[in-house]
Amino acid sequence: MTIDRPLRADAQRNREAIIAAAREVFDAGRFFDMRFDDFAGLAGVGVGTLYRHFPTREALAEAVYHTEIATLRDRARHLLATRSADEALAVFLRGMVEHIHEHQGLARTLATLLASGSDTLAAGGRELEEAVADLVAAAAEAGAVRDDVGAGSVMMALHGIGAAHARPGWRAEADGVVTLLLDGLRRHGGGRPGPRR
Repeated sequence: MTIDRPLRADAQRNREAIIAAAREVFDAGRFFDMRFDDFAGLAGVGVGTLYRHFPTREALAEAVYHTEIATLRDRARHLLATRSADEALAVFLRGMVEHIHEHQGLARTLATLLASGSDTLAAGGRELEEAVADLVAAAAEAGAVRDDVGAGSVMMALHGIGAAHARPGWRAEADGVVTLLLDGLRRHGGGRPGPRR
């Protein structure tokens, strides 16, 4: 059995620098205008180092995607630890709209590079749904939201929001969908409107 050993500190720094540089390029929509080797220079590492960590464009895209999912997952955990359960859910959902709005180029590039139905997308989707499930469960346990609507329904709403990002007036409409979602989740006579970020 092969055991994955932790990277040395310098190797980990190089890997993170490459991912950070790629994320900026993805977000700006410039990925397809560049040679893959160019990412080495942007990250301040050698070409050999780039290929040692990421032998293909797809491998680099997967790493950027995993980093995005981890950031969202950690944000959900932080909100649960620092806010009331209903506030954590509302702030997370409104924050998702803002994240999609601010990083549309990143989303489009990742969608192009990662094949639909790939194991990477499926694993990331499950990880994000688990984070949403924790938020919904905590809010239901606190009596702030109904307990007969699962995280899958919330994820469907988020997928719909993301898929419609090319619509004129998307941001206002997306915020409206989140408001409807939160109102629909809220127990009759209980809870309070979720705060904006």
